[in-house]
Amino acid sequence: MIAEKGRRTAKARGTSGRGNGDLPKKGLQQPRAETRLRELGIQLPAPPEPFGTYVESVQTGNLLFLTGMLPTEGRAAKFVGRVGAELDVEAARQATQLAALNALAVAREHLGSLDKVTRVVRLGVSVATSGDVRELPKIADAASDLLQSVFGKDKSPCRLVYGVASLPLGTPVELEVIFEVAG
Repeated sequence: MIAEKGRRTAKARGTSGRGNGDLPKKGLQQPRAETRLRELGIQLPAPPEPFGTYVESVQTGNLLFLTGMLPTEGRAAKFVGRVGAELDVEAARQATQLAALNALAVAREHLGSLDKVTRVVRLGVSVATSGDVRELPKIADAASDLLQSVFGKDKSPCRLVYGVASLPLGTPVELEVIFEVAG
């Protein structure tokens, strides 16, 4: 009974319940991440460099943790402001997508290839707002949609989205991403 319940729960999650649910069934292989990037015409930016005393990524076992990813180009924030004050939702979505591209660039730099990603485990999205902004999920979807386009629906993460008063460099969004990677 417990095993059956576990399989039902796993099935609802889109996994087999046997610990290998992240892998598509044989014969149903999705295009690899690097191939998908090319097909989508996505050129990743240069990975951002730390703005302080930390590293951009840390791998422990089969998990790759990324530092807070900001919507930066080079050493500067491309988007500055709070949603609902200086920026609207569409600008925040663009900022979120840029932060997600930066996350992919850092992961590729660390791993050598995004094809080593076996699952996007968690996506945390912090959004700087002026207060009563209720479209946070729509803003976060810009990152979720990009990750899903690159890695496939079966590798979609759990997600946490919340509004905050301020973020580093005055940016409107910051992403936290955890990847599962092949050993």
